[in-house]
Amino acid sequence: MYQLTDAQLRQEQRGVLRGAAAAAAVCAIVLGASHLLLPRVVALPGDDLDSALRYWVGTSLLIVIWLMAGIRLVSSGRRRSAEDIRGSAYGQPSPRIAVQAAYLQNTLEQVVVMMVTQFAMLMLLRSAAMPLVAASVVLFGVGRLSFYRQYPNGAGARSFGMALTALPSIGAFVVSVAALLSQVWR
Repeated sequence: MYQLTDAQLRQEQRGVLRGAAAAAAVCAIVLGASHLLLPRVVALPGDDLDSALRYWVGTSLLIVIWLMAGIRLVSSGRRRSAEDIRGSAYGQPSPRIAVQAAYLQNTLEQVVVMMVTQFAMLMLLRSAAMPLVAASVVLFGVGRLSFYRQYPNGAGARSFGMALTALPSIGAFVVSVAALLSQVWR
């Protein structure tokens, strides 16, 4: 197992902070612009439960594409590797599919969090949340692509994609909790 020196660790940590800060700025711009502009240029569905559920289903399908891509990467890699073809029950992924397996695991985690937090936000805020959910789906896709492509280059390199994926979910969680509390304490 490769271990970083203290100096290399600090350098990676600075890279993680830079990547996360850049992703936070991009998220703020994209989510803010979406909130302000999207309702003016696109006819969003209604405020009723049926519209919110259909919207969530549609956006969830776009999120699941990234999970399906990860499954495809790992299964294709396993099929082509004598070390991996027996499956994960027989050992850790070989270096040949290690990045794909890590991408798949992280994407599964991110998909679950994204779908739950987006659902909560849509159920609590209905049409007001729709522009944010749409922007979050775009950020998720760009984040997953960046995370996968930069994964071999270390934590600092992949942090932008990781944060771009995770920050909209964190934001949706915070907004949902605030909306729930404000509805409970009316």
